[in-house]
Amino acid sequence: MAKITTVIDIGSNSARMAIFQKTSRFGFYLLYEIKSKVRISEGSYGFGGVLQEIPMHRALKTLEEFKQISQKYGSKKILCVATSAIRDAPNAKDFIARVRRACGIQIKVIDGQREAFYGGIACANLSHKKDGITIDIGGGSTECAFIKEGRISDLVSLNIGTIRLKELFFDKKEDLKSAKEFIKKEIEKIPNTYRHLNVFGIGGTIRAISKMIMRNTGYPIDVLHGYEVDIRDHLRFIEKIYMTKEEKLESLGVTEDRKDNIRSGALILSVLLEKFGAKIITTSGVGVREGVFLSDLLRNQKYSFPKGFNPSLSSLTDRFLIHKKHGSNVKRECLKIFDALKVLHKIEEKYKFHLEIAGMLSSIGKVLSFYDSHEHSAYFLLNALDYGFSHQDKAIICLLAQFSNKKIPKDNSIAHISDIMPPILTLQWLSFILGMAEAMCIANLPKDLCYCYEEGKLKVKSCSELYLSEEAVMRLVKPLDFQIEFFREKTF
Repeated sequence: MAKITTVIDIGSNSARMAIFQKTSRFGFYLLYEIKSKVRISEGSYGFGGVLQEIPMHRALKTLEEFKQISQKYGSKKILCVATSAIRDAPNAKDFIARVRRACGIQIKVIDGQREAFYGGIACANLSHKKDGITIDIGGGSTECAFIKEGRISDLVSLNIGTIRLKELFFDKKEDLKSAKEFIKKEIEKIPNTYRHLNVFGIGGTIRAISKMIMRNTGYPIDVLHGYEVDIRDHLRFIEKIYMTKEEKLESLGVTEDRKDNIRSGALILSVLLEKFGAKIITTSGVGVREGVFLSDLLRNQKYSFPKGFNPSLSSLTDRFLIHKKHGSNVKRECLKIFDALKVLHKIEEKYKFHLEIAGMLSSIGKVLSFYDSHEHSAYFLLNALDYGFSHQDKAIICLLAQFSNKKIPKDNSIAHISDIMPPILTLQWLSFILGMAEAMCIANLPKDLCYCYEEGKLKVKSCSELYLSEEAVMRLVKPLDFQIEFFREKTF
């Protein structure tokens, strides 16, 4: 597979391009992304799906410039897919031929099942949750994939989308009842087995709604992917969106580019949430484009990463972790200190996961600047652990890295992002353990270094003197008052 790959998705509402760069066999990151509100389906639903000349011209000019951007970034491979509006258009072949002549891009028109498959692959591999139903609301259609234990078990494509409903109902001032009946008739295609507490929210409508909820609640992490919406708390807000007149949507926080189609999207979403019996929307920052990329990357892997592999972790390590051996040493000492102090801190074993990641990557901020490197590391970890981590995971790891040399403040906003965050004392313990592990790895790490908690003291034993490490450890702020003693054991 090419080192840099471009994926273009021509949807009914927008044309989007994502450029991915590989850092290893399976490690990758998003190098560049752009979208244009081409709205190629504009006016087509009143003319039997026929693509109109002005929208086609917009799309053609956008694709020409997409090609230029792709070449600028050194991409050697372009994968271009088209969805609902083009697959339904009687004149689709004419448009595809025009694009090929103008800019050499070969468009692959995918059916609804394939579109659902791509969204499913993206969520199954890049979300922190491995079970649920995807809801990908597009301009012309909506796709769903049922994911069980990280595998796609079923796919459904529905002919309901934001632009389709807008032109058929909202633009004609039809009442909501007619639009709801249209949606409910279409979702009869969905098997009754499609029931799950978690849905993965894909597409611009759901991302926009999640972003508004984040702003309205003062949520302190400005990252959409993995953000979880409690439907019980916010269903009325979703309903309020589709019941509000377009000219008054701004008062709800709807941006200008979403005003004309978010009401139809919110209506589709609310009907599907009821159908699936969902309680949580896990917002997905990934979708068809990532799915196309992953289907190419993982084609010989049954469309799944190797067990235990995380692409973001791999990409960060490949690009920014200069001293990988140091990171491995800190990670190992974190676990040893955690175990030695277990009788004192009584923290659940599951938090070893966060310690391992924080230990491995705590020094990553030094690639930007040695000074304030803890702050830089925290920013990296909060914003670049894109895939496979919940917001709680990222918040914990970020806090450990940021405060490993000082005490986490009790009023820290990120420490309280949800009810399932660990108590502040637990976070302070974990950050202290990381800080001590970093201190123990200042110089060469002795092979005989060991820790044991005896008689109310943490005893650090080694044949080496560890002068600098002892000095650094004694400056750390401990979560509880206990003694730390260093012992140099002589060998004969």
